[in-house]
Amino acid sequence: MKKLVRVTAAAIAALSLTATAACSSGGGGGGTGSGGEPVTLEYWLWDDLQAPLYQACADSFTAANPNITINITQTAWAQYWQNLTTQITAGSAPDVFTNQISYFAQFVETNQLLDLTPYVEESGIDMAAYTPGTPERWVLDGKRYGLPKDWDTVAMLYNVDIATEAGYSAEDIAALEWNPTDGGTFEEFIRAMAEDGQGRDGNDPEFDPGDVVRYGYYPEWGDGAVGQNGWGNFAHANGFTFTNDQGIPTTFNYDSPQLAETATWFQRMIQEGIAPQFDAQSSLGTQAVMENEDAAATIAGSWLASTYLDDAAPVEFAFAPVPAGPQGRFAASNGLSDAIWAGTDHPEEAYQWVEYLASAECQEQVAESGVIFPALTSATDLALQAREEQGIDSSAFVDRVEAGETYAIPVFEQASEVNLVVQDAMQAIAQGAPALETLAAADQEVEALFR
Repeated sequence: MKKLVRVTAAAIAALSLTATAACSSGGGGGGTGSGGEPVTLEYWLWDDLQAPLYQACADSFTAANPNITINITQTAWAQYWQNLTTQITAGSAPDVFTNQISYFAQFVETNQLLDLTPYVEESGIDMAAYTPGTPERWVLDGKRYGLPKDWDTVAMLYNVDIATEAGYSAEDIAALEWNPTDGGTFEEFIRAMAEDGQGRDGNDPEFDPGDVVRYGYYPEWGDGAVGQNGWGNFAHANGFTFTNDQGIPTTFNYDSPQLAETATWFQRMIQEGIAPQFDAQSSLGTQAVMENEDAAATIAGSWLASTYLDDAAPVEFAFAPVPAGPQGRFAASNGLSDAIWAGTDHPEEAYQWVEYLASAECQEQVAESGVIFPALTSATDLALQAREEQGIDSSAFVDRVEAGETYAIPVFEQASEVNLVVQDAMQAIAQGAPALETLAAADQEVEALFR
């Protein structure tokens, strides 16, 4: 059994069921308990692993509030935001939905989120009970637009058998270093795990990049303007920051040499067959690629640990810290909230549900699965205990928090446009475009959005 790693409030102060969607349906007003007319609240989320956990919370909530039914709709990430944007535009969004920081400011700017400040003041929620940094993320201009749901960070996922065969121990992998010039010991590691059709690894001068049977590293090219599951962690380790602005930015650093150097290194890994060609990446998703042993390492989030480290998984995986770079070690950190659509017909009932989602009763119940780290510190401790009992080592995640080696996903306005511009630029570089020129053009295009 792995050692339990507990996260204290001081340690994490650095962290800054599919259903038919009939949005905002149901009867009129309503109240708590058995009072009021029946109301159905639509609640949307994207994670299929979490959907049954929150269905259990919904069942408990409705048992205590028989007049309020929670109708949960789970949709995969990309489709989720497309559907949500469409429904908001049509004036028929879900009453309550899981919100992500990249879209937060945009929704506030367009008046799509209900200000929860008076509700929170009346209910007297103790924000000090949550992981430091998580409550503040959902406040803009003194108004609160969400209650904290969870927190997360990322680490390097690798195939244990392949790494061992390549001569690497867990201690070796935890000490890996990276730089954009020669890739450091991290590049040596992923080269050692790559293999061509003749059985040669990527450190062999005869390695054939045109005949690769296993890639050493599997990059993520679909995570918008922040690179949470890939390039962002390396770029920050190379000295890149998203902006020099205080608060919500209008100027950006996507034209920085540090980011261009990072992107060029990824491009070289593709050209040399250590990572797959962009147009050859599997449409099955990263998990399938890793489980098929088509790739040996990638960056993955804490919310996926229980999936990869499950005893039923076809491959033995482990997590290690993201490699340290010239400016240190930096792992992306984020958190979610539950928000209320400003157009809901049932704001009082919707707040009751959101308050319950943020309560110890719900978050500690969710924590027992070990799937995520809920925002309440008491629930995080329970989640870590659950992971220990499942034999899951969370140290690659929580040690980064304790060491202050995380960076927060930034808040953007016009996030959809910013994400698209930067993601297109990074994907173009993955396909051979010159990094510095491509990113400089993207930076100009992004900043033009705010003029």
